[in-house]
Amino acid sequence: MLIAIAAVVAPILSELTGRLAIPEIVFQIGLGMLLGPYVLDVAHVTNVVSGLSDLGLTYLIFLAGYELDLQRIRGRPLQLATIGWLISLVIGLGAAFALVSSGLARDTVVVGLALTTTALGTLVPMLRDADVMDTSFGALISAIGTCGEFLPIVAVALLLTRKEPLLTSVLLVAFIVVAVATVLLAARAQPPRMVEILNRHLESSAQLPVRVSLMFIVLLVLLAQTLGLDVLLGAFAAGIVVRLFTSRGESVAIKAKLEAIGFGFLIPIFFVVSGIQFDAHVFVRHPSALWRVPLFLLLMLLARGVPVFLLYRSRLTVPERVPMALFSATGLPLIVVITEIALEEHRILQVNAASLVAAGMLSVLLFPALGIWRLRRVGEATERHDSSPEL
Repeated sequence: MLIAIAAVVAPILSELTGRLAIPEIVFQIGLGMLLGPYVLDVAHVTNVVSGLSDLGLTYLIFLAGYELDLQRIRGRPLQLATIGWLISLVIGLGAAFALVSSGLARDTVVVGLALTTTALGTLVPMLRDADVMDTSFGALISAIGTCGEFLPIVAVALLLTRKEPLLTSVLLVAFIVVAVATVLLAARAQPPRMVEILNRHLESSAQLPVRVSLMFIVLLVLLAQTLGLDVLLGAFAAGIVVRLFTSRGESVAIKAKLEAIGFGFLIPIFFVVSGIQFDAHVFVRHPSALWRVPLFLLLMLLARGVPVFLLYRSRLTVPERVPMALFSATGLPLIVVITEIALEEHRILQVNAASLVAAGMLSVLLFPALGIWRLRRVGEATERHDSSPEL
């Protein structure tokens, strides 16, 4: 009940922020922290709530895959985004190695990977509401977000599991083969009879296209889990498959229904529960550790922002690269996943896990709002320049 109330109150509070436009996700996490054991201590995570939260995270990654338009980002945008993520990985691992060498961290790979994520699933609704996604700028950030979400998931599957790296690589290749085959099958023209049945039951009680979409999620998540890979890999692949499977005529209606399930039910549970589970008490026990939060936030901005300024000089002006860097450095969901896995395997200090999650929360709070504000200022300046009389 408390989670349901928080999910309703969050967008109202977001609306009341006016021009500040603080994302409702921030309020969902903040309300979760308020309700959690370290503040009011009125909400506790049961097995059922934990299961719904995991499903919410899976669905968030699924919608990120569903938003992926391969036609828009293929070619140069995807190439730049991939190179940019590899540069981010080098920067992240370098910064993490320095922390490990100084005794401030335990594992280079864990901290380094956490610094390279981009929360595409979190960014998309905010950027869509700001009318950014349908622009050429939106295509570039889609490519960056895709690599910043998909490649860390692959790296987690390879580097943070207990399986042998060679065996995990073989299983990963097997999953990719099955996923690609499913994508190709979905991309083929569907039989007219099948299309007619799907269209006819789109508004009936059967909701057949929605059920087919959910079936793909379950199948690919189950396949990833069976192979010992991270289930988020299957969720992301399912999003791509479902987008290709839906025909143009019904895709808008199906998208609205799928988003209603996600943003109306499952995804808010994940963010509120993330706030409830956030270990704020670690900063009470070690108040001197608070400096790690801005440090990790700065490292996230450097790891994801530097490649933007290096690689997009011919495509974006400096004022445009600033919001691009801010959007690229926005991360939270995968930081939560990486730190949870690392805590289970004792590969990260508790204080660093809490600091990384706190930095991810701040990135969601600050970076998208600053980026959208900066992008609007750039657009206004361009309009004033274009409308000024020529001498």
